[in-house]
Amino acid sequence: MILTTTSNIEGQHIVKYLGIVSGEAVMGANVVKDILAGITDIVGGRAGTYEQEFRTAKDLAVAEMVEQARLLGANAVVGIDLDYQVIASGKTMLMVSANGTAVETT
Repeated sequence: MILTTTSNIEGQHIVKYLGIVSGEAVMGANVVKDILAGITDIVGGRAGTYEQEFRTAKDLAVAEMVEQARLLGANAVVGIDLDYQVIASGKTMLMVSANGTAVETT
């Protein structure tokens, strides 16, 4: 499966647009990670625990999007957009969505 953020694929010709595909991942960040991230914010540096959670959420969202594309018979997804959001409503939640257009190429 070819994945790209661009609207075309160099060396490939899009022969059929199969539709919009998407994947979402929402993950809870636990209290220990919140405390460790807070300490990192105070002393400076990168919040590795949150970075790993975002990476995991991104991988899950992209995998879900790819599976939807496969079910449509696509061999590529173009115009991929990744959106990240932190939802704080009593418990911190990390949300990642991956959206793109499933296509058939030659």
